[in-house]
Amino acid sequence: MVKSGDSLYSIAKHFGTNAATIASINELPDPDVLVIGQALVLPSTPSPDRPIIDTNLYVEWYTEIPSQHVIDQVEKAAPGLTYLMPFAYEVLRDGSLTAMNWGKLSDVAKKHQVETAIVITNIENGAFSDTLAHTIFTDEQVKQNVYKQAVAQANARGTTHIHTDFEYIAKEDRENYVAFLKGLKEFAKGFMISSSLAPKTGANLKGKWYEAIDYKAIGEVVDFVVIMTYEWGYSGGPPMAVSPIGPVRKVLEYAKTEIESKKIMMGQNLYGYDWTLPYKPGNPFAKAVSPQQALKIAKERNVAIEYDQIAQAPFFHYWKDGKEHEVWFEDARSIQAKFKLLKELKLLGISYWHSGFDFPQNWYLLNEMFRVKKK
Repeated sequence: MVKSGDSLYSIAKHFGTNAATIASINELPDPDVLVIGQALVLPSTPSPDRPIIDTNLYVEWYTEIPSQHVIDQVEKAAPGLTYLMPFAYEVLRDGSLTAMNWGKLSDVAKKHQVETAIVITNIENGAFSDTLAHTIFTDEQVKQNVYKQAVAQANARGTTHIHTDFEYIAKEDRENYVAFLKGLKEFAKGFMISSSLAPKTGANLKGKWYEAIDYKAIGEVVDFVVIMTYEWGYSGGPPMAVSPIGPVRKVLEYAKTEIESKKIMMGQNLYGYDWTLPYKPGNPFAKAVSPQQALKIAKERNVAIEYDQIAQAPFFHYWKDGKEHEVWFEDARSIQAKFKLLKELKLLGISYWHSGFDFPQNWYLLNEMFRVKKK
């Protein structure tokens, strides 16, 4: 932890290493400028008997041609990945799928022995649609077309893995969703089927994000699930940690009572948020920032980074143009806390949302604490 008066040279000397190595591991853009409260990862030799886990990275972009920055980030992360999931093919009302440009993703995946997956979702006009999901689940012709299209796209991309991300489903379609997944598993024999699920803390949790999601029934059908354990602090809400360790633990401990632990992936955000204060409902949404961007802001505004021991997350305040801002993000301490929880609960692994955010400390610590399963 950087303290007042520290320099990279003095830290390196104290720990018996060199400044260039620390700067490289942490990808410090300006090694001569550190931030008080900043967490630095020091070089270490990974233990050969560290546990093996699965990892996944969702790759998201909003343009027809994938940005080179996203591809560069995927290339850096690929040595630490089991799966790569370009997000996403949207299911249309007739069961066909929207087109996707994967750019060089298949080449990157093949180079690093990463398995790709087809992701299908009920997003329509930029939002998850319960009526679209109902049609997909209950119209037999549409359902069969989804199965055929998903398998065809998977074959075209050289993968045998289909991932579903259906959200905000009407509670009346709870059993229909399970039946849809069973049908997909039967249709796509020999394929891996996985699903992302809302972060529940009980079977009867109220709310549209939760009520249609049956952890036990879905867990029995699919090969693994990704629990979306993030967004407690979200862009439209009050400032707080995106994935505070307490709520994350509570969700995963409940999930283990319904789903075999070796079928559960912990969801993990690679981003934080920058809120403009004072927060009021209806304010403009907070801006998403990567850990690297958060550090850059702290440096530019010359503010110290604090750490919430309960949430296990870093944060800071700064002023710009007469307005106060509050930033919550991830650092080496917060991700290490999640890795320790992952080990404790003996889960399948960790899934990251999403690829466009720089967080070099994550990938270094991931390799230090785990071995990553490859194809």
